[in-house]
Amino acid sequence: MAISCAVGMEMQEPKMNGTLSTGAAAGYRQEREGFLPTTHGPAPGRKPVQFLDFEGKTSFGMSVFNLSNAIMGSGILGLAYAMAHTGVIFFLALLLCIALLSSYSIHLLLTCASVVGIRAYEQLGQRAFGPAGKVVVAIIICLHNVGAMSSYLFIIKSELPLVIGTFLHMDPEGDWFLKGNLLIILVSLLIILPLALMKHLGYLGYTSSLSLTCMLFFLISVIYKKFQLGCVVSHNDTVVESEPAPLQAFNSSCEAKLFTVDSQMSYTVPIMAFAFVCHPEVLPIYTELCCPTQRRMQAVANMSIGAMFIMYGLTATFGYLTFYSTVKAEMLEMYTQEDLLILCVRLAVLLAVTLTVPVVLFPIRRALQQLLFPSKAFSWPRHVAIALILLILVNILVICVPTIRDIFGFIGSTSAPSLIFILPSVFYLRIVPADMEPLFSWPKIQALCFGVLGVLFMAISLGFMFANWATGQSRMSGH
Repeated sequence: MAISCAVGMEMQEPKMNGTLSTGAAAGYRQEREGFLPTTHGPAPGRKPVQFLDFEGKTSFGMSVFNLSNAIMGSGILGLAYAMAHTGVIFFLALLLCIALLSSYSIHLLLTCASVVGIRAYEQLGQRAFGPAGKVVVAIIICLHNVGAMSSYLFIIKSELPLVIGTFLHMDPEGDWFLKGNLLIILVSLLIILPLALMKHLGYLGYTSSLSLTCMLFFLISVIYKKFQLGCVVSHNDTVVESEPAPLQAFNSSCEAKLFTVDSQMSYTVPIMAFAFVCHPEVLPIYTELCCPTQRRMQAVANMSIGAMFIMYGLTATFGYLTFYSTVKAEMLEMYTQEDLLILCVRLAVLLAVTLTVPVVLFPIRRALQQLLFPSKAFSWPRHVAIALILLILVNILVICVPTIRDIFGFIGSTSAPSLIFILPSVFYLRIVPADMEPLFSWPKIQALCFGVLGVLFMAISLGFMFANWATGQSRMSGH
């Protein structure tokens, strides 16, 4: 593998001269052959932009683990709630559409990176819109990933006291050392911070594989509990033993809805979009991938998105068919604390989201370095300081935010459509030269429609959300 990667890197070096369009066209043709260019032709008065001076050594499999781990996180706990407010068929159709759109947006992103020889999201923003574009992209990446980190730590805050209290046979509300706010601070300092100090993202491939294994155990347990308990929800949202099978047929609350639309869609659709956002991690993973070609990285993305689509669909379906319309935005809250299997599931989910936080932190740190220290060499003090400051800010946010649904809804309605739809399409329209793809060519028309779809998605989601907040309906569901 090392030899083939070395050969591939040697073959990447094109002889560039001439104008921007000539160099970019040469890079584009070479990318079609499966290799990324290391330079692109210079713009007038500018030097050629080089790829980062880093030879990727992360294997294909580890890259899939890292990207899958970046995709899957706390969003999986809210998908059954999303299905309850959209219906089974409508939910699966929406989930498939978002998965396909996410894969297409990664294709646009990788194509732009190939054309100009840049594998940094913020630098693509600068290339498309100058310094202002770089700042906007960095802010969006930071906003989204801070929201993702907050949602993961929120799960730790709500679940870890219950798990420890159950093990110790103690009341989480009565003992100061079982308070969620204290526990997230300890987890952040003792587990997350040491992993976040890794110099390269590829080193987290092993922890990502462990995180995915934990979430697979979560899925298997959800399926098992469905067949064990049947329709098991009482009026106080607490799991009880199921009724005999003949009686369940007459329980109207156990009827699955295939298609429905209600006011809570302002939260459910953003939850689904939030669950597939991995775009800030794509280019860092691309940078560290061995033999980094567009085709190879697209295969990593497609495999990761496909695996997560299957896991999301199964988790949402069996979770919904267990609790139906009473399911909460955080599905684990529906199960009893005394169940030993669910206790193990809680531990697995806690471990999974804890190990995901360092992966999500990397793009934020990279965005801040690109924004604040673009010409500075790597520095351990700065590397450590950024990670520490980020964790402190996120801990403060989690301590102050009342529910996880507000995080899902707001981030899913703003940064998620920006990262999935708007930015990749705008980058494609601005960066890919007209002599490669004319303005009215089908690929650019597709990219334009893709961006318009993102704007509509953001406007509609925010409109419904603000309407719910204004009327107080967001509090009526009891979630």
